[in-house]
Amino acid sequence: MPRLLLTLLLLTTLLLPACSTTSKSAKPDRSPKNIGSVLVFSGTGWYRHPEVPAVNGWLSRLADDLGMQVDVSETPRDLEKILPKYKVLVLNNANQLDKLLTDKQRAAVEKWYANGGGIVALHAALVRQTGWKWLNELGGCDFNSDSEFLEARVVVDPAAINHPTVKGHGPSFKYTADWTNHDRSVTGLKGFKVLLRVDESSYEPVRNYFKTRGGKAMGKDHPIAWLHTNGGGKFFYTELGHDVRSLNTPFGRQHITQAILWAAGK
Repeated sequence: MPRLLLTLLLLTTLLLPACSTTSKSAKPDRSPKNIGSVLVFSGTGWYRHPEVPAVNGWLSRLADDLGMQVDVSETPRDLEKILPKYKVLVLNNANQLDKLLTDKQRAAVEKWYANGGGIVALHAALVRQTGWKWLNELGGCDFNSDSEFLEARVVVDPAAINHPTVKGHGPSFKYTADWTNHDRSVTGLKGFKVLLRVDESSYEPVRNYFKTRGGKAMGKDHPIAWLHTNGGGKFFYTELGHDVRSLNTPFGRQHITQAILWAAGK
């Protein structure tokens, strides 16, 4: 028995310093774990839609359809620090970003996009972005006014009839959403491909609030969804996304899911 106790004491003496040395030298791993492929950013520099959190939740629940984890952030620093780990950045009504992001953070987004990143911009993501020249040029236009939540006739561009974001719904169909009037049409701009237009004769394009504030309809050429592939990455914009009502339909789900997959290069 004394021999056994002596042996145990010797082993304890030998092992303790090693354990102590290991614990002192080991550094905690603070790198992000289980990070996804899609980052939804919903920070705003101007008006914040009350529906933004609900849209964030709806987007997060697309993970199974996408086969990709969807993470959500409203912290500008994340665009500088962890965006390179993601394939797709979804701008959920993230308006006037030059008032929210620093020069360094905006430069980080531009670099990530130039290296092949994909951006999916929803509804108000093209509102008051003229202060960030790069994003304004990437989107192709800015906000002028909008309509109430109304049913309208949506027309598929003939050249885009087989694009996965619109495929299977025929040359035109009825849909209900808040329709945005932009300060110009992106039709014919280099690197742009219009997917959908809305027929302004099928609804009232300018709501009363904007009628007294210089709001203007766009006329016969009113694109509501398009692609842009200049600059190294992939950009998709849709007027859908003001709230979950405009998204949570068979078409809305297909439209956004396939847009994210396209932006991811899948």
